[in-house]
Amino acid sequence: MKTWFITGTDTGAGKTVLTSLLARYLYELGLRVAALKPVCSGGRDDARLLFNAIDGSLTMDEINPWYFQAAIAPTLAARQENKSVSRRAVHAHIQNWREKSEAILVEGAGGLLSPLGVKFNSRDLIADLDATPIIVAPDKLGVVNQLLLTLEALSAKTTAKARIVLVSPATPDTATGSNAGLLAESFPAKRTFSLPWLGKPYSAEAAVQRPDIRQMLQQVLEM
Repeated sequence: MKTWFITGTDTGAGKTVLTSLLARYLYELGLRVAALKPVCSGGRDDARLLFNAIDGSLTMDEINPWYFQAAIAPTLAARQENKSVSRRAVHAHIQNWREKSEAILVEGAGGLLSPLGVKFNSRDLIADLDATPIIVAPDKLGVVNQLLLTLEALSAKTTAKARIVLVSPATPDTATGSNAGLLAESFPAKRTFSLPWLGKPYSAEAAVQRPDIRQMLQQVLEM
């Protein structure tokens, strides 16, 4: 069983959209899938999308045990509530579901190095779990620089199995559609994928019925 960790170049990159699609795809294959967003702030909308993607087979608290109200970095939001999140506790929660599941997806918060709790971030959890990172980024001007910086922050071993998913924005810009080609000069093209704009709101259940979306999800998970 693989553990996939969905991270991104920034907040709002499209991590939850991709995680919900992957979760729905695996769920429809009949697998016991755990889709987790252990830490979040600014409400639980992302966790609710994962909950819906797997038809409530995990509770909201199982998907998202640490959540805070302020729409700022989770570690700062936790401090405002006189709380804290430890790396050990998050790892233990994920490990518990690894032992119960046939497939596990873990979604971070913010970008790769955004603090999630007391002195740890998504990169630390990826290393702890020996997870395969899926880096989500908006397909727009400037994203290649952000992606290369994110890849550089990972170990060589982790980068060697990383995947990248470029998400088309609602309003394309001059670089949309050309970033994958430029990125291929520095990162294997076979591990870079594109996700079209699905609208807002969107339905993970409906989206995974599309042949192009299903093929992309299958390729991301199988490589």
